[in-house]
Parts: sequence; C-alpha cells; structure tokens
Amino acid sequence: MLGDIKAVAFDIDGTLYPSFSLYWRIIPYVIRHFRFYIHYSRVRKIMHRTAPLPDFYEYQGRLMAEEMGCSSLRARAMIKLIAYDGLRPYFEKIKPFDYVAETFKALHERGLKIALLSDFPPEQKGDMWGLGKYCDLILGSEQIGALKPSKYPFGILANALELEPGQILYVGNSVRFDVRGANNAGMKSAVIASPFKRIFSKKIKESDISFSNYRQFLNNVL
Repeated sequence: MLGDIKAVAFDIDGTLYPSFSLYWRIIPYVIRHFRFYIHYSRVRKIMHRTAPLPDFYEYQGRLMAEEMGCSSLRARAMIKLIAYDGLRPYFEKIKPFDYVAETFKALHERGLKIALLSDFPPEQKGDMWGLGKYCDLILGSEQIGALKPSKYPFGILANALELEPGQILYVGNSVRFDVRGANNAGMKSAVIASPFKRIFSKKIKESDISFSNYRQFLNNVL
C-alpha cells in the first residue's frame, strides 16, 4: 500500500478514540449548555462551508453573536469556555482505540513522518495519550483558518511536512470531511469504519483503505 507514501496524518476525534466514549460522558454537560450547543452546531455547519479566513475565531465569534443575540466578545468567550476549555477534563478518562500507540510506534520506526490534523484544538486532548512524541507535526485546522473538508488545511499540512500531497496518507473517521477533503487535496485516504459498516463488512469506496481496527490498518499499510 505504501508506495510513495512518506507520511501518515491522522484526524483525532472519532479516529484515535471511539466517539461514543466521549458522547456518553458529556450528556449532562451538553444538557446543561443545551441552548449554547444548538446555536454552536448551526455556526459550525456554516464554518465547514466557509472559505479560508485570516481570523477563524473572529468570524466564528461574529456568527455565534448573531445566533445568540450577544456581543462578539461574549460569544467568543463562551465558545472558549464551553466548547474548548470546558471539554478538556472529559478527555482525561478517554482511552484511544486498541493498538493506536503501537501503530504510531511502528510507523515511526519505519521512518515515516507522522502528523495530526484536527478540526478542534489538539491541545484540548491533553497529552493525547502519549502519541505526541511520535509526531512530526500537530495542527488544528481552526488555527489554519478553515475546517475540513476544505483542501486548504490539507495543503498547509503538506507544505509543513515538506511533502507533495500524494506522498501523504490521511486517516479519519468521516467520509464527508476526512476522506473527501484529503482526496480533493491530492492525498491518499483511509477511514476507520463505523460500527454498522464493521458489522456488515462494507468497504467504503471513496477511501483507499477502510479498516475496522488499528492492527488491521497497520497490516494493510505496512
């Protein structure tokens, strides 16, 4: 599979750990901030369709202010407090998928560059289960100025790794955001299948690789 691949980049949320392990933990938290999250989900849908911005956080704050009927300054403060900082403690008890650490170690030992590219602040995940020591690059697409599936953050990723897009395999859990975004940027793509697709062994046609666990992923790649 590797061919000309010189780097493997990963999404974080739902890709390195199971989404449900976060979702069930934050149910009371989301209920407590239900009004905020209704507005925030609408804003994020817009941001996923927005062209690259010189200041992502300023524009996101303006949209949120319009949604909530408050000042942009207050909206930005609420996003930071509730959506970013407020979720940090929940990641302390979340464990990654089995064999993730071994996968990163094996890729590193093979001499491949390793990167993370997430639509949410990577630092929100704390030490990221000790995976940072294997990474050559860790990026948040918000800081870059555009969310996936825009090919812009993928282009920044390739430039920062000093590689051509075709030399990078991007691994995610979303066909819409991860697979299509990577493909549109000229990268190879891999997707970890949803539980439904795992049960029925359905291959995801848009990706170069679909896998159900990281041992299988590593065998496919190496």
